[in-house]
Amino acid sequence: MTSSLTFQPKLFSVFKHYNRQQLTTDLLAGIIVGIVALPLAIAFGIASGVTPEKGIITAIVAGLIISVFGGSKVQIGGPTGAFIIIIYGIIQQYGFEGLTIATLMAGIFLIMFGVLHLGTIIKYIPYPIVVGFTSGIALTIFTTQIKDLLGLSMAIVPSDFIEKWIAYIDCVPTIERWSALIGLGSVAVIALWPKLTHRFAIGKLPGSLIAIVLMTIAAALLRQYAGVTTIETIGDRFSISATLPQAQVPDLTWDVIKGLVSPAITIAILGAIESLLSATVADGVIGDRHNSNTELIAQGLANLASPIFGGIPATGAIARTMTNINNGGRTPVAGIVHAAVLLLIFLFLMPLAQYIPMACLAGVLVIVSYNMSGWRSFVSILKNPKSDVIVLWVTFLLTVIFDLTIAIEVGLLCACLLFMRRMAETTDVKVISQEINPEEEDSDFQLGNLEHLTIPEGVEVYEINGPYFFGAGNRFEEIMGALHHQRPRVRIIRMRKVPFVDSTGIHNLTNLCLMSQAEGIQIVLSGVNEKVQAVLHKAGFDTMLGEENICSHINLALERARQITA
Repeated sequence: MTSSLTFQPKLFSVFKHYNRQQLTTDLLAGIIVGIVALPLAIAFGIASGVTPEKGIITAIVAGLIISVFGGSKVQIGGPTGAFIIIIYGIIQQYGFEGLTIATLMAGIFLIMFGVLHLGTIIKYIPYPIVVGFTSGIALTIFTTQIKDLLGLSMAIVPSDFIEKWIAYIDCVPTIERWSALIGLGSVAVIALWPKLTHRFAIGKLPGSLIAIVLMTIAAALLRQYAGVTTIETIGDRFSISATLPQAQVPDLTWDVIKGLVSPAITIAILGAIESLLSATVADGVIGDRHNSNTELIAQGLANLASPIFGGIPATGAIARTMTNINNGGRTPVAGIVHAAVLLLIFLFLMPLAQYIPMACLAGVLVIVSYNMSGWRSFVSILKNPKSDVIVLWVTFLLTVIFDLTIAIEVGLLCACLLFMRRMAETTDVKVISQEINPEEEDSDFQLGNLEHLTIPEGVEVYEINGPYFFGAGNRFEEIMGALHHQRPRVRIIRMRKVPFVDSTGIHNLTNLCLMSQAEGIQIVLSGVNEKVQAVLHKAGFDTMLGEENICSHINLALERARQITA
């Protein structure tokens, strides 16, 4: 159960035991994470369909707010690969202003999630859904980078997944060899860098940054001394600005808001899942426990501030959070330093970004998509029960072929239906025909009264095992309908193993009592716990049945049955 006070930022509690040594490690971790975040922020911004500086602005603004107000000590926030597809789709349909409004709405939804204490619920979204749409997003990101990775000459890139690959195959003869070498070389550098340098201090530098530096220099040398002008750079496609934008709030109309509710909810749910998943993973590494509702409120504040300054949606980033932990970051100070480092780079070094090859950024995102795919988890889930496999494939295919919004909606629907089915299967109804075995009893049965083991003539005993809710409400009627026997005088329904009952269960019990009364049969309940009895009392069930027919244990129920049949 969460604390009564929902909003408890970790930053305000860590200073009680803060010291100079921790400050030093936080500063070092923040600097390294800021350097790691730079190429990713640029790549995520461009892949999302916006300019590179918008990706960095998002990392600065959202990263700062998430660290200051977040519920995790080590969470690093910013743009992530999970948002690329949904952002690109919103921009294509509603423009950048539509994305701004959707992000603002998502921020409000996230704050509501936190205030309503939904953090713990969101963490229980089925794992196959998370793996399904994460793997689907990874494959989609990989697909969108093929053109720049190989330098294909394509006037228009189809939006449909299958059509996109058909167009790529048709354009294979147009591969630009120098761009392909830059792109594939970037993939090789990022993949091999940690393996080749893990014994040296330089190995702490991110492979993506090394690849960008090396390939940018290589492209510049090829252009200068070999006359190669076919390698497209960021500057060829975008005009780079190093000035901070002014805060602006877009014009809001009811029609626009209504049209953006669905994508806004998708952004909010995706942001909540990814941030809480990142915080949970971090907890396991540092031995801490994050406040999920505070984290959601912080994510909401970040997504309110980011679009006002021209940014895009943001959330907690697992890779950058783990980089922070591995380099000694243990408080939100490291996240604040990371945002400050990005701000300094943005103000003083941003113009240099125009020389970065687009093929190199594509290589960075290819590695990101591979790491994001979680293919090992995907394969392991395929060995699980069929219901998990169905949810996994449905979510994955819908993400790839249609879009993330539909995938999340249908995936959650499938998971809910399968959950209801599993819950219904856990509830069964047992018929006890002649006597009750005392060895199978618990506190509901008084072992001293062994003469009460025998069920009197004209009495039937049914036992419900499990929750009596809408998924299992008809099971009782099906069991009785399948029995062919003489009509009893009393039906005892044992409910000692029923933890709760919902309105459908009450409705079915009421119908059973009315039908039994019409047939001259008396219903007696046995072993009803206090929680279930309170629900029945509130529904007026005890008045209809009679309080004397609701017994605390089977001994009293059998005695009551003897009184009725005497």
